Amino acid sequence: MAETNFIDYVKIYCRSGKGGRGSTHMHRAKYMPKGGPDGGNGGNGGSVILRGNRNYWTLLHLRYDRHAFAEHGGNGSKSKSSGKQGADKILEVPLGTAAYNAETGEYICDVTEHGQEVILLKGGRGGLGNFNFCTPTNQAPRYAQPGEPMQEMMVILELKLLADVGLVGFPNAGKSTLVSSLSSAKPKIANYPFTTLEPSLGIVSYRDGKSFVMADIPGIIEGASQGKGLGLRFLRHIERNSLLLFMVPGDTDDIKKEYDILLNELATFNPELLDKGRVLAITKCDLLDEELIEMLKTTLPEGLPIVFISSVTGFGIDKLKDILWEEMNSESNKIAAIETQENIVHHSKDFTRMQEEFDDDFDNFSDEVEDIEDIEDLDDFEYEDDDE
Repeated sequence: MAETNFIDYVKIYCRSGKGGRGSTHMHRAKYMPKGGPDGGNGGNGGSVILRGNRNYWTLLHLRYDRHAFAEHGGNGSKSKSSGKQGADKILEVPLGTAAYNAETGEYICDVTEHGQEVILLKGGRGGLGNFNFCTPTNQAPRYAQPGEPMQEMMVILELKLLADVGLVGFPNAGKSTLVSSLSSAKPKIANYPFTTLEPSLGIVSYRDGKSFVMADIPGIIEGASQGKGLGLRFLRHIERNSLLLFMVPGDTDDIKKEYDILLNELATFNPELLDKGRVLAITKCDLLDEELIEMLKTTLPEGLPIVFISSVTGFGIDKLKDILWEEMNSESNKIAAIETQENIVHHSKDFTRMQEEFDDDFDNFSDEVEDIEDIEDLDDFEYEDDDE
C-alpha cells in the first residue's frame, strides 16, 4: 500500500531536561582569604510541551522526529552566578490531539484549542548553591543541592479530527461523493464497492458567507467496534464531531436495519456518541422515482431529521445543508456537544489493543537515547584566586 500523508498517531520518546547542580565555590580574593561561599544556583531543565496549532491537520511532521529532548539546565558557578535555563522542547500538534503513556495506555492530556500549551514532562529544578545555606553558625557551607532529575516517557500522540459534521455509513454509501460535491476536498471515488482509506476534511459553504467543516470517515462495517475492517482505527474521529450525518443508499434492501447497525457500532465503541445530534440522508436518489421515495418514507426510522439527496444531480443538497446548519446551532445540540467533550478521551487505553491498532512502526521503533551523564560529586569544592 502506498504511504499516506494522513498520519493520526505517532510514538515519541520524550525526555525533559535535568536541573543543573548548585555550585560549592568558595570566594577567595587577594587580601580576602576568607571570602565565604559564593556558589550560584543551577538552572532549571527544559520541559516537553504540547502546543495546539490550527495550521496542522495531521501528525505527519512528527512521524520521523521520534525523539523529543528538552535541554538540561546549566550548573551554577562562582560569584553567585546561576546556571543557564534549559530550553523547552515544544511539539506543535493539530487540534484534537490526545497523549497517552505508551507503556501503560494511561491518558495524559488533550489539546483542543489553538495556542493551548500542556506540559507533558516538566523539567527538573536547578539545585541551590552553597551561598543559600550560609548562616551565622555555619558561615562556610561546603555543600550544595544537586539538580532534580529529568523525566522520560514513551508517549503516543493520537489525533481525533475536529469537525462540525461527521459522515457515518457503510462503504460505497456516497460519503466521499458528497464531500467532493460540497467542498474543494478531493477524496478518492470509485464506481464499485470501495471505501475511503483515510479521513478527509472539507469546508462546506453556506449562506451569507457562513461555512462548516465536514469530515469523511472511512466506511464502517458490522463488527467495526470489535476491530473488523478499518472501523476500529477511525471510529475515534467521530468522537470529535458536533453532529453525525448517517448516510444510507436509497437502493438498500432495508434502510432502517442498516441505520440500526451503524448506530449499534457507535454505541458499542463509545456510548456517549448516542448523545450527539443525528441526521439521516438517503443517498443516490437519482436512481429512485417519486413514487418509490414516498413508499420508502413509511419504512424509515423515527425521531431524527431525514432528507433524500443525490450528490450527482444536486437533488436535496440545499435542503440537507439547511437541516445540518439548523441542527448544529440548535440549543440541545450545543449542550450535548459540551457534555460529550468532557467525556471524549478521559479513558485509559488497553495497551495490548493499542499495539494491534497501530502499524508495524511499533515493532521497528528504536528506543535509542542519549546516555545519562553521571552526577558529579558535589562534596568537592574549589578555591579560585581573584587577581583583580
